[in-house]
Amino acid sequence: MTNIFLVGAGGFIGSVLRYLIGGYFQGFAKSFPLGTLVVNVMGCFVIGLLAQIGESRNMFSNEVRVFIFVGILGGFTTFSSFGNETINLMRGNQIINMFFNIGANVILGLLAVWLGRIVATWIWR
Repeated sequence: MTNIFLVGAGGFIGSVLRYLIGGYFQGFAKSFPLGTLVVNVMGCFVIGLLAQIGESRNMFSNEVRVFIFVGILGGFTTFSSFGNETINLMRGNQIINMFFNIGANVILGLLAVWLGRIVATWIWR
């Protein structure tokens, strides 16, 4: 139950940060999703930084990892988790799985958005 609370509290913080930071940067580019790009790149940088610190210095307890990695960064962007997991596959010399993960996430994600739009159009026409 503690982990659920930590994820929820962290998710609240990450979601609010995503809204504020993404909205701020989106104001600079009306015709390109700059806010999402900035949030995704920031999230990837932060998860990479913290994952390396955590691994090399053994600094984070399980609760802190859940709060930061799943909660805050998960609420901020799940793209950071995708990036970190893909790098971990590469570091583990699982190159085929790395490319499969990239392809599956990008292609299936885009197909799912497209399918969701088709279903919504079909239901509410």
